[in-house]
Amino acid sequence: MTGVLAVIVVLGVLIVVHEFGHFIVAKKCGVGVLKFSVGFGPTLFGKTVNGTEYVLSAVPLGGFVKMVGEDPDSDEPVDEAISFSHQPLWKRCAIVLAGPVFNLLFAFLATSVLYLSSGLPIPNDKAEIGALLDGKPAEKAGFQVGDIVTDIDGETIVSWGDLAKNIRESEGRELAVTVERGDAEVAIAVTPVRQDVENLFKEKIEGEQPYFAVGIMPAPARRPAGVVESFVEGFEHTVWLTQTVALGFYKMITFKIPGSELGGPILIAQTVHKQAQVGIEAVVGLMSFISVNLGVLNLLPIPVLDGGHLLFFLIEGVRRRPLELRHREVAQQVGLAILISLMAFAFYNDIGRFLRGEG
Repeated sequence: MTGVLAVIVVLGVLIVVHEFGHFIVAKKCGVGVLKFSVGFGPTLFGKTVNGTEYVLSAVPLGGFVKMVGEDPDSDEPVDEAISFSHQPLWKRCAIVLAGPVFNLLFAFLATSVLYLSSGLPIPNDKAEIGALLDGKPAEKAGFQVGDIVTDIDGETIVSWGDLAKNIRESEGRELAVTVERGDAEVAIAVTPVRQDVENLFKEKIEGEQPYFAVGIMPAPARRPAGVVESFVEGFEHTVWLTQTVALGFYKMITFKIPGSELGGPILIAQTVHKQAQVGIEAVVGLMSFISVNLGVLNLLPIPVLDGGHLLFFLIEGVRRRPLELRHREVAQQVGLAILISLMAFAFYNDIGRFLRGEG
C-alpha cells in the first residue's frame, strides 16, 4: 500500500508539473483555458477564475488542461482570438513543447535545490554500503544499506578500495565478512560471482575482463556548495540525465536493450518505496529521473504525445497547411495503439518480475 501511495504521489506531482507547463504558456500566449484539473474523474472541488475552471478531481493520477479551440475540426463556434487552433504556428508549438520542458525544468530545480541543501556528491572512500543491487549475492546474504565493512577473512578493512580489492581477488570463494551495524558487529558469509563489465545500459563492454562482485555500491558523500555552484551542477546533471534517457529510448527502440528492461507502474512503485527507505535525497533523485523520462517520452514523434503534435506542426509548416483530418485520425489511432501496447508490455514485465520475486 505504501508503494502504491508513493507512486501516486510521485507520478501525480510530475504529471501536474507537465500539464502546468501547457497551462501557463497557453495563458501567456493569450489562449483561453477552459479547465485545469488536478486528477481525473468526479470533481471534489472546483472554482472558476477569469474564465478558467480549476478542479480537484477524485482520481489523483496526474491531471489535464482543456483549451479553447483545442480541436481544430470541431463545429462549435469559438472566439478565434483565444482559440488554440487559430494561433500562429510558433505559439502552438510553444504551448505543446512547454509540458516536456517543464518536466526538465523540474528535474533541474529539484537537483539544484538538493545540492544546495545537502551538498554536492563526491567520491567516498569509506567502506560503507550505500546501495544493494537487486538479486545479487550481498542482498541475498543479508547485507544492509548503512553497514560498514570492517574485516574480510581476518584482514582489516579501512577503505572502499580495501573492500573492492578483497572481493575482486576472491576468485569466487566464500568470504567471511564482518560489518558494523549500529552498535553491533555482524558476521556475514558471501560468495562473489563472476561478472562482465557492463555500461549504464547493461551492455557488455568488449575487451574488458570479467571481475568478481557481490552487488554493493558505496555510500554517497557530499560537500557544501553555494547557490551558483549548486545550480550549475544541477544544470549539468540534468543535461547528462536527459542525454542518457534519450539514448536509452533510442537503444530500446532499436532493440539494443532487451524489452524485458521496460518497466511500468509496479516497478516504479517498488523503486519509489525502496528509495524512500534510503532517504529524501534518493527520492528527489528518482523523481528527477522520472521527470526527465516523462519529458523525453512526450517528445517522441508518436501521435497522441506532445512530440506527435509537434510533428504535425512541422508538416504543417512545410506544407503551409494542416495535415488532412483523415490522415491525422489514422495517425492518432496508430499512436494510441503503440502506447497501449507499450503500457501492456511494461505491465506484463512488472507482473513477471513480481512473480519471480524480483524487487
